[in-house]
Amino acid sequence: MKKSEAVFGLLRIPSDALAVGAALLLGFRLRQGNIDLLPFVRLLEPAQTLPPLPYYFSAFVVPAILLFVALAAVFRLYALRATLSAWTEMGRVVVPAALWVAVIIAWFFLVKHQLFFSRVLLVHSAAFVILFVAAVRSFLILAQRGFLRKGVGRLLVVSLGSQPIAAPARDVLQRDIHYHYLGHLQDLEALKRVFHHQVIDFVIQTDPNPGSQETVALIEYCRSHHLGYGFLPPVLADVPHQLAVDRLGPVPLIRFQPTPLDGWGRVWKRLFDLLAGAALLILLSPFLLLFALGILLTSGWPVLYVSTRVGEQGRKLVKILKFRTMVRNADALKGQFLAQNQRNDGPLFKMKDDPRVTPFGGFLRRWTLDEFPQIINVILGHVSLVGPRPHLPSEVQKYSPEQRRVFAVKPGMTGLAQVSGRSDLSFDEEMKLDLRYIEEWSLLLDLWILWRTVFTVLGRKGAD
Repeated sequence: MKKSEAVFGLLRIPSDALAVGAALLLGFRLRQGNIDLLPFVRLLEPAQTLPPLPYYFSAFVVPAILLFVALAAVFRLYALRATLSAWTEMGRVVVPAALWVAVIIAWFFLVKHQLFFSRVLLVHSAAFVILFVAAVRSFLILAQRGFLRKGVGRLLVVSLGSQPIAAPARDVLQRDIHYHYLGHLQDLEALKRVFHHQVIDFVIQTDPNPGSQETVALIEYCRSHHLGYGFLPPVLADVPHQLAVDRLGPVPLIRFQPTPLDGWGRVWKRLFDLLAGAALLILLSPFLLLFALGILLTSGWPVLYVSTRVGEQGRKLVKILKFRTMVRNADALKGQFLAQNQRNDGPLFKMKDDPRVTPFGGFLRRWTLDEFPQIINVILGHVSLVGPRPHLPSEVQKYSPEQRRVFAVKPGMTGLAQVSGRSDLSFDEEMKLDLRYIEEWSLLLDLWILWRTVFTVLGRKGAD
């Protein structure tokens, strides 16, 4: 660890203490002067329960500072190796600050059997604590980055091994100002030659093999020369978002997880689908009835078209509901038009100006209105609001092993591919976007895709 890292890490402790103290004293002064920062609220009565400032400082400010520092330490806010952004650092302050307020309230109410000196004072103090601590920490981060840009505190790193370093890792080492990447070396002898002329802080092995003498010798050399040593996983280096570190007792374990949707992510996504799907079904029900009536009057029964698609895990089939936009025997007629398939880049069938599409069905397709009945599938759990495109079993049979990764999650009504080009994308481009969504899923990403879907549909980009 660089000395500058330790210095800036340790500076966070007194800076947090000073920021909390300043926040509490400012809150006290505002309450003492009957100044309220809450909008549309005026304090009509002067504060009657404020203690004298010396007592407030000794009996509350000092213990409150110690409490906040202790909680910050529990939440690992004093890690000496700091590589977080200023925005991330600011977000991390909120949780210990909220717990700090809860502990203070519990202490006064449960232990001292009295209310805090002033509710407004506590609100002001909590807001100022978050603001001041985040501001001071952000200043330290920016100051540390200034030193890093001057070359002070940067880790000098080399990679070593017969295999080249994975591209994502190399890009980080070359881009991140915390590192100075000196390049890739082939073996231990090359490292010895470089280390003789250049100080090195960290060595990353790209082909670790615990049974080889080369790996053992490299580790021993790093230990005896006080060099940091690390290794990249020999497999799965191309999927860093899908690796997690666990433990089997005392033994570390690198675990592969196909998507962040495993665990609580799946629960939150399902809850979001249920609530949003039910709300959409209620809001759109008049339009659903209107479109159903239009199909019934223009081309007869049935109103809905049921398509069997491959669902989650690629093992079960789901019945996807859509408004019928083609003639009733469209599936039987498909064989006559296979030669006119315009999607020759993959297993999908797509034909512009398909003669099987009815006039009213063409209207529904142009505005993607035929997809609305899938909201019922969302509520039933067959699909999600957002996810990879659901494909036919005949199409899935032609998937490559890599393309079958899309079945790690449920298919969706819309997805990253749909808002990035729809039918204008090649099949490979569509698959890459779906796989990216699976690996980088978050609720914010789902909300962004839904927001973009509105403009994609209104713009009719890629619609057939």
